[in-house]
Amino acid sequence: MLASGSRARLTLLRNAGLDPEVVVSGVDEDGVDGTPGRVALTLATRKAEAVAARVREVPDSPLVLGCDSVLDLDGRALGKPADAGEAHARWASMRGRTGTLCTGHCLVDTVSGRRATGVGETGVRFGTPSEDEVAAYVGTGEPLDVAGAFTLDGLGGWFVEEVDGDWSNVVGLSLPLLRGLLADLGVAVTDLWAPPGVATHPTSGEPPRP
Repeated sequence: MLASGSRARLTLLRNAGLDPEVVVSGVDEDGVDGTPGRVALTLATRKAEAVAARVREVPDSPLVLGCDSVLDLDGRALGKPADAGEAHARWASMRGRTGTLCTGHCLVDTVSGRRATGVGETGVRFGTPSEDEVAAYVGTGEPLDVAGAFTLDGLGGWFVEEVDGDWSNVVGLSLPLLRGLLADLGVAVTDLWAPPGVATHPTSGEPPRP
């Protein structure tokens, strides 16, 4: 079960052979202090625990994965910009520089109550889009829905020069890190793959909402 309404995370998991049910946590993402990595992990844990609490009484309750991403730029945790003006200002400060995309992961086994956590960190070197390109990008609305005001797998990918580390972590969750968290809870990721000949749901369209 994925405790996130992120289309990018759902698409990533589906393309990797999983087909999780989506339950959006509704957790408030504001007011969390600490280092960027700590902020990301705290929010991921809150999301996973909020959804896990709803399904613990259901027989054969699933694993619940919560994730949250922030961009570490000069030690500041940058999540989703509040509006177009803030998104434009973000890009003015990010152009030609390198930040670290931090994604917190919390995996909860709702049967045993055990959980495994981790933070993925990936370096991102931004290009130098022109003012017109930034204005056009902000005008699409995409930067308002994503941590750090950019994507790697969407329109924002045009303005990312280099990724140092795990690319999937920048998209929304780290597949290698998640495989390790599953192993910590005694689960092999290969056991979760859809059987041969059984396709996961299409990756187009919006994820289901509660």
